[in-house]
Amino acid sequence: MTLAPEEVARLAADHAWIEACLAQRGFQVPPYPDLSAGGAPQGRAAARAYPIQGILKYHGLADWRLRTAYLPSISVNNDAAQTLTMVQFDPSLAADQVTINRVPADTHARERVVQMLDAVRTTARITTRARVDSRNFARATRVGKGLGTSASASAALALAALSATLGPTLATHERLLSCTARLLAGSGCRSAVGGVSLWLSYPGISHADSYALRLDRRGELTEMGLVTIPMDSRIGLVTEAAHREAPASPLFSPWCQSRAKEVVACVDAVLQGDWRTLARWAELDSIRLHAVTMTASLENKLFAWEPENIHLFRLCNELRASGVPVYFSTDTGPTMVLMARRRDIQSVISAVQSLHMGFETIEGSVAGPAETVPVDQAMEELEMTA
Repeated sequence: MTLAPEEVARLAADHAWIEACLAQRGFQVPPYPDLSAGGAPQGRAAARAYPIQGILKYHGLADWRLRTAYLPSISVNNDAAQTLTMVQFDPSLAADQVTINRVPADTHARERVVQMLDAVRTTARITTRARVDSRNFARATRVGKGLGTSASASAALALAALSATLGPTLATHERLLSCTARLLAGSGCRSAVGGVSLWLSYPGISHADSYALRLDRRGELTEMGLVTIPMDSRIGLVTEAAHREAPASPLFSPWCQSRAKEVVACVDAVLQGDWRTLARWAELDSIRLHAVTMTASLENKLFAWEPENIHLFRLCNELRASGVPVYFSTDTGPTMVLMARRRDIQSVISAVQSLHMGFETIEGSVAGPAETVPVDQAMEELEMTA
């Protein structure tokens, strides 16, 4: 913990203020459900979810077990890609089996998946081991680094596992689902609820209180389009490393302390259908996120962008100067999402291609929440055998 006790107390007070502001604006959050009845020891289900792109970002985990953050954050679900996951709880299994993108999960990824499965087993009061098969699908030749598929993987796994054990009603309870999805990747809670979503968190928050809620309930952001440009990380960037180092940055505390007012400003922008204000914040916080990342170590500076990013940053400035409002967003990695009016999307794509740098572009829009998929359909898409 790098924050002083008085800073932590202020973040807790900010959390209460944000919740009060949400209530004033008509947002109603259901209480955490009663789970005393438990669930079924055997069952299977499948779900798909969409990656997130940060608007107000986060780095650093205040509680690594619960994967809660130091500060609240906001993101938008992006239909440029998706994760499809099937979970089967099978009494004949001696251990959990985890396959990701057609290969057995490595040790670290398997541990993360099992941690969530253990939480679901505790909730359902069962001990059955599970078989998990998960794949990422992108509308491009590559996913890239920083597209947010860890969030979609987390949301899809949570919905499938809860559906298989607790049934569809509890599995789609927004608070339960988002809290469960947080346990693999924090941003998974936002992927689970869809659209433009807010994740509430601060140091010391309880599991049941660190949830996500969708802000665009009435189609307020239909005017906003997304252009995703997948890029790989030449340094093999690992998000976990950035989370561990970020709180050591001298910029981390000011970043946390300014967050509450920014959250409410973004909530109001959503309610007003003001996509441009959201995009401006996404661009500014992309820069602040990477400033935190790059200043967390005296010895080894973590540069998550690639040289190609600079060309795209400057392109956004040039397009805005010419009257085309477009803003960039990057999370932990070089993959970039450009936010613009839907009617300007083709102009933006043409401008990107005019750089002649070999960029792939995925035209997209705001995606919805995690959703269950019929098992037979999921097996076909995953190319599984019965």
